Amino acid sequence: MTKLKLGPIVDDKPIKVSLELPASLHRDLIAYADVLARETGQPATDPVKLIAPMLVRFISTDRGFARARKGVTGV
Repeated sequence: MTKLKLGPIVDDKPIKVSLELPASLHRDLIAYADVLARETGQPATDPVKLIAPMLVRFISTDRGFARARKGVTGV
């Protein structure tokens, strides 16, 4: 069994953002969605819906960002 960094995708109220992705990244997102579907037993997620959870995961595990944010905001 593969250990993915993302779990099931939670549906939340979205904020519209428009961006362009390299084709290779889009292909990787499609492949990731397929693997995630197999791992979770859920239907394949729209690859675009993976971007936000991936960013959340990235930011939440970035220790440098956490230190910098704590220093800037005093939280």
